[in-house]
Amino acid sequence: MAEAATPARSEKRPRRPPVLAGRHDFPEISGRIASIVLGGRLPRYFWAAFFLCFLLVLVFFYSVTYLIVVGIGGIGLSIPVAWGTMISNFVWWIGIGHAGTLISAVLLLLRQPWRASINRFAEAMTLFAVAMAGLYPILHLGRPWFFYWLLPLPNTHMHWPQWRSPLVWDFAAIATYATVSLLFWYMGLLPDLAVLRDRAKSRSAQIFYGLLAMGWRGSAFHWARYEQVYYLMAALATPLVVSVHSIVSLDFTFAILPGYHSTIFPPYFVAGALYSGFAMVLTIAIPLRWAFSVQDLITPRHMDNAGRLMLASGMVVLYGYVTEAFFAWYSGEAYERTMMAERAFGPYAPFFWVMLACNCGVLQLLWFRRVRLNMPALFAIALIINLGMWIERYVIVVSGPSRDFLPSSWGEQSLTWLDFGILFGSIGTFFALVFLFVRILPAITIFEVEELAQEGRGQ
Repeated sequence: MAEAATPARSEKRPRRPPVLAGRHDFPEISGRIASIVLGGRLPRYFWAAFFLCFLLVLVFFYSVTYLIVVGIGGIGLSIPVAWGTMISNFVWWIGIGHAGTLISAVLLLLRQPWRASINRFAEAMTLFAVAMAGLYPILHLGRPWFFYWLLPLPNTHMHWPQWRSPLVWDFAAIATYATVSLLFWYMGLLPDLAVLRDRAKSRSAQIFYGLLAMGWRGSAFHWARYEQVYYLMAALATPLVVSVHSIVSLDFTFAILPGYHSTIFPPYFVAGALYSGFAMVLTIAIPLRWAFSVQDLITPRHMDNAGRLMLASGMVVLYGYVTEAFFAWYSGEAYERTMMAERAFGPYAPFFWVMLACNCGVLQLLWFRRVRLNMPALFAIALIINLGMWIERYVIVVSGPSRDFLPSSWGEQSLTWLDFGILFGSIGTFFALVFLFVRILPAITIFEVEELAQEGRGQ
């Protein structure tokens, strides 16, 4: 029959260099990964960390409710700084999701085998980060219950959305990015969901994973169709790495405002997105490999390569800092020069210099392979870079409007407890979703790791 079940996959697949020692047979590899989901009890520190994240989820819900009840004036927004932490958080979160798309789609098309052990939770990280990012433009509206006005549909008065508004661009970028990322992530899950279905012992788990697996049997016909669609979706998702954050940067570039109107922003923002995204990947991967003793699946080679990519994107970000300052000086525009001087020595100077220390100074440690292979040091560097990239977004968003063309309209933003409550609450919500994902679905791709082990054993 055309769909006869067979464990073998297509022999036309290109051979890949192994990244795993071939000492684990297939049942043991699939069993170790599936046991994280089906194994029953998890370590106490897992639930302790989840409880702390859940407390931040409650903080997030309280902060959002307070914002809706009190109004947008509850956060630190004041004219001329009409954009504050809401837009900073939006740009930061949408950037974090880019590493998942790069690892999943771009490295797949480039036939990079080392992506196999980290692509699954990187894809999940993308979905959760995009979900967090999508909330901020809605909350920033002031009247979030009218969020549907951003849809490309006429409202009750038959008025179409304002296509020149950055809010409409953001909606299009987030909706496209979330849809493609969700389909690509779920497509890659199908073979592993079938493994969980076959290994589950309780009837409820068998039904749950069986429904999600959508009748996957691992036949040659299934694998042939799977690979065609998977690579096609990877090719479709690859342009999103560049296009989505370029659209986000145009929110600023189209404004004729010192500090915003710059041609360097699209590539500068894309590099910054990959930089912060890989920092978040390491923030998740390092504790994950330690907590579940999967150091032989998420190997030092994965950490080394992620550190290299973070170093490369970080150096592009550093070049963007230098170029932005050079353009302001070389343009001869007094407003641009004043804005850069105020950014470095004005009211936001502490943020500016901390940003440079985190994103440029700490980055130089990644030139050393010993540092890239030192897990505690790499984890600390990733946390510092995540902090520095948020500060960078904040400096970009608030420094331009605070120093406009007229000194009489200059002003600063005052951060309130609500700004921090929403920010840290969203971080806790993000990690709570990561914990639930690790508990319910396989965080490491089973079939790709098995395939690498098979090819490594055959060589």
